[in-house]
Amino acid sequence: MKRVPENAIQHKTAGPYSPVLLVSDFDEIVVISGQAPLDLDGNLVGKTIEEHTIKTMENCLTQLKKAGVGFEDVFRVNVYMDDLDEWQRFNEVYKELMPTPYPARTAVGVKLLHGFKVEIDMWATKKNKEEK
Repeated sequence: MKRVPENAIQHKTAGPYSPVLLVSDFDEIVVISGQAPLDLDGNLVGKTIEEHTIKTMENCLTQLKKAGVGFEDVFRVNVYMDDLDEWQRFNEVYKELMPTPYPARTAVGVKLLHGFKVEIDMWATKKNKEEK
């Protein structure tokens, strides 16, 4: 379970993220490596930040599902972008795909490999269904 504490505050310009999350009632943590806008053959998909964000988020979800979790289980996201001037456009796509409460998040402007506009890694919690 994840929730934002009742007394949590953040500045007015905050985007789709939580300033603080309480995470409890889980058995495992799932961590995925940085995902990029690539297909399974390693080809770059799309040209715009929107296209790169959609493909990258799809790749994140694929990895999460392999571990038995989804976006609703994510509590931490790191976003790496080659052009922070595209931040608002990234956020528009991200907030349509990521459910609330939004994960805690950090974004950094960096030089990325192979023409990527964005790379994303995520942390999620997993509750095992098995009785112990």
